[in-house]
Amino acid sequence: MTTPTCRACGTNLEHTLVDLGLSPLANSYVPLVHKSDTDPAYPLHARVCDQCFLVQVDDVVPPSDIFSHYAYFSSYSSSWVEHARKYCASATERLGLNDKSFVVEVASNDGYLLQHFVANSVPVLGVEPAANVAAEAEKKGVRSLVAFFGKETAENIVAEHGHADLTAANNVLAHVPDINDFVSGFAAILKDVGVSTFEFPHLLNLLEKTQFDTIYHEHFSYLSLYAVEKCFAANGLKVFDVEELPTHGGSLRVWAQKTVGTRPETDRLNAVRAKESDAGIATLSCYEGFETKVQAIRDSLLAFLKKAKLDGKTVAGYGAAAKGNTLLNYCGVGTDLIDFVVDANPHKQNTFLPGSRIPVHAPDMLKERKPDYVLILPWNLQNEIMESVGYIRDWGGQFLVAVPEVTVLR
Repeated sequence: MTTPTCRACGTNLEHTLVDLGLSPLANSYVPLVHKSDTDPAYPLHARVCDQCFLVQVDDVVPPSDIFSHYAYFSSYSSSWVEHARKYCASATERLGLNDKSFVVEVASNDGYLLQHFVANSVPVLGVEPAANVAAEAEKKGVRSLVAFFGKETAENIVAEHGHADLTAANNVLAHVPDINDFVSGFAAILKDVGVSTFEFPHLLNLLEKTQFDTIYHEHFSYLSLYAVEKCFAANGLKVFDVEELPTHGGSLRVWAQKTVGTRPETDRLNAVRAKESDAGIATLSCYEGFETKVQAIRDSLLAFLKKAKLDGKTVAGYGAAAKGNTLLNYCGVGTDLIDFVVDANPHKQNTFLPGSRIPVHAPDMLKERKPDYVLILPWNLQNEIMESVGYIRDWGGQFLVAVPEVTVLR
């Protein structure tokens, strides 16, 4: 077997972060009619580049198999829509955006973000590879192009619409196998004075909080500021500011410009650089021991669920999230330990989770079945979820999370 190479710098990848074994695609929910089919499973092995320190998984399936018809609709999370609204207001003020500006969002999903610019008469274009999701954005008045983004797509957009004042790319930088072509697209589409923002879960949090369930095939890369700056520098961009965000268990919002840009670097950028340096992000020792911590979470969750079963307690899950599917499949949890999962997204209801084959229902199933425990799978939304279905406490139900450690939430 040939040694895989780094998708950013081409170095041989000889260092493992964690090997999660074989796993199905995390967002490939199984229709009821395919209940008896076998889910294809692929290696899920995260490696560390010892040169640019990009953490990455192997390419096992083409992006078109994952993203051309997608089950994730951003607008089903009210907190995420509000997060997007605040960003739009802040960016509009910071950059002086108006009806003469042009904003492009890559991975624009169902218009959850660009709708806020549209409401303020700022011209927009969404680039979204999933046609079923882009159709929902169009209903919100968000002009959308169904395409994968890269340098060629960027050049086509410039030819038709001109250069952009602002581009946004939220939680998509990790989703592209050819990260160099993707990043160079932003250098191509921006005005010389334009700005690109990127949001992504911060690798430092994944490491420190053992957020291994955020590793799945759709996430090709796991990003530190260090690795991002190296990749950007090679592809025509440079970072001038960064914000630390609470979203997705701790994210960064990077503000970048073309290499000819003159915006000064901020104290916030230097602070995050220093934080990563103090953690040793560019040393292999920073990544050692992670797999052992992951195994401890697996063993702890299985022990809890098996004891609950022996005690006659029932367990349900909340949130048919991709991270939940990584957790359940790595731990080997199925309907023997978790009866069902509920999700507010109707596109996921009346399906089975891939691999575990746990059925997905609407949240009302909690009232009908009254489980003793509800395992919150998208732990990054635990406050929102605990508020929306807090009625489980009426029958003594309790909430539970597994990451960073198995905890019953009081």
